[in-house]
Amino acid sequence: MCGIVGYIGKKNCSSFLLDALEKLEYRGYDSAGIAVYNDHKINLIKKKGRISVLRNAVEEDENFDTDDSPFKVGIAHTRWATHGKPSDVNAHPFIGPSGKIAILHNGIIENYIELKKSLKRRNVKFASQTDSEVACALIDTLYDGDFFKAVKDAVNLLEGAFSLCIICADYPNMMIGVKKDTPLIVGYGENENYIASDISAFIGKTKKFCRLGECEIALFKDDSVNFYDFNGKKIKKDVITVDWNIKSSSKDGFDCFTMKEIMEQPSAVRDTITPHIKNSGIDIPELNSLPDDINKIYIVACGSAYHVGALVKYSFEKIAKITTIVDLASEFRYRSPVIDEHTLVIIISQSGETADSLAALRESKNRGAKTLAVVNVVGSSIAAEADYVIYTWAGPEIGVATTKALSAQLSIMYLVVLYISKKRGVISDLAMKKYIQNLLTLPDYILQMLECKDKVFEISKRYMDRDNIFFIGRGIDYAVCREGSLKFKELSYLHSEAYAAGELKHGTISLVEDGTLVIAVLTDKKLFEKTLSNICEVQARGASCFAVVREDKVSEFDVGVDDIITIPKVPSIFLPSLSVIPLQFFAYYSALLHERDIDKPRNLAKSVTVE
Repeated sequence: MCGIVGYIGKKNCSSFLLDALEKLEYRGYDSAGIAVYNDHKINLIKKKGRISVLRNAVEEDENFDTDDSPFKVGIAHTRWATHGKPSDVNAHPFIGPSGKIAILHNGIIENYIELKKSLKRRNVKFASQTDSEVACALIDTLYDGDFFKAVKDAVNLLEGAFSLCIICADYPNMMIGVKKDTPLIVGYGENENYIASDISAFIGKTKKFCRLGECEIALFKDDSVNFYDFNGKKIKKDVITVDWNIKSSSKDGFDCFTMKEIMEQPSAVRDTITPHIKNSGIDIPELNSLPDDINKIYIVACGSAYHVGALVKYSFEKIAKITTIVDLASEFRYRSPVIDEHTLVIIISQSGETADSLAALRESKNRGAKTLAVVNVVGSSIAAEADYVIYTWAGPEIGVATTKALSAQLSIMYLVVLYISKKRGVISDLAMKKYIQNLLTLPDYILQMLECKDKVFEISKRYMDRDNIFFIGRGIDYAVCREGSLKFKELSYLHSEAYAAGELKHGTISLVEDGTLVIAVLTDKKLFEKTLSNICEVQARGASCFAVVREDKVSEFDVGVDDIITIPKVPSIFLPSLSVIPLQFFAYYSALLHERDIDKPRNLAKSVTVE
């Protein structure tokens, strides 16, 4: 969840490292720090708070990074607290007792207490409450002049999930990266190389990169990178070229990334679906070897990706006619799911590094299931380990609260539903043709939906004094409400809950009183009248109501509501891609009106790489 970045080359590395950290701010953090080799020693500055605080401290230090050495090496970090409260002391990097080893760490060292006790018996003293300082002290203690050997020996003693970036004062032309269960990426430049927890750290510097695999070590020099396993055996890695550019990771005239990414949804969906529609059919070559005897699907994910699974469950069962179970990855991995070789487990993850989802994928494979990854990051851990992988082409998503990545995931899952329906022989050619025609026009309908932005802003202003909001819907609309409620909580820091409208009478309606805001989503024609009745029930108890309704059903809306947003008529399978948009705007504007940090909501991180 932390941001890691390292540089080795011939340029002043402090400015690059600080700029790179700012590109990683969206990951969520509470402190930041930087360590560079300078004047024959490692110089360190770390501060609680924003990167701007760290930058000011670096700029005020006249002796920081001024050495004329031909080699420039440094590491920098943004911390999201797991062990020890946010403070200057607990911030990274850490320097070992000898002053020669500096380290960054992302993840959790599970046996740090045992290691700490052992090191204390050797008179090692600790200043922080972190597991990361223990890893640093361990490497420092094992160091006898051979930097690589000390790191290799140490990582074989560490238990848990971790990525490390390490420099040594005795090796000014070397940097080492280590990866186990948390992401770490190598970037290749000209006479300089980079390492980071996210490719966005060095977008604009290079388009060539590779990802460290499980239990791998990268040994950097300015003109080379070599890779080893934890036993020290040299391995070969393939270089990948990525097409993301600086503009795709900049605000491009918008006030924040979140609004930019909401407005980018039409292009994200178009870029994702277009490569998979050929000759009036669904073309997903990645699934050509999927067995014909799959009789059950599990969709396993976290957060908004889990809501994508909940949304497409209805279509898998209605159109593909296959039993579909949607499960939270954090729950799935700790029970005994009934899966076998006839089960397809679909793992959805924007980053491809979500710890619980990765663990669920591994558990599924151990039980014999086939696994499909739907991710946005090429070469990510989940993509590398799944039997099949389909990429969404949303481009980098910087806002912590997902918007365009969710829309891209939905569009991929629509394609998978139709592909499996065809493979199972349960859909006619005519029905398939109609679905494809509507899918191709979906980006245009999303673009049309974005026009509700100003109207939703006015609605948000009227309700900005409400601090307790309910989202209600039935069927697929209930799944949309869950995403809308999550987005509202993430961005505004205000309380909201999503409920299946039919469950109101079973307890929840006791919370409705004068002035309560209820947001109702009504797009399912079969359940339209029933949800209308639920609106009447909350209105009778004093609630205000804001409704999201299909345009062809507005004339049947015979109950008075305070506000209505209409959505175009499209096949039910695609409705969530439209009905979620006014809820995204409502969350955004509610946060704006309450002066929240929209791109970087408190306590949250973009890539959740720890449990």
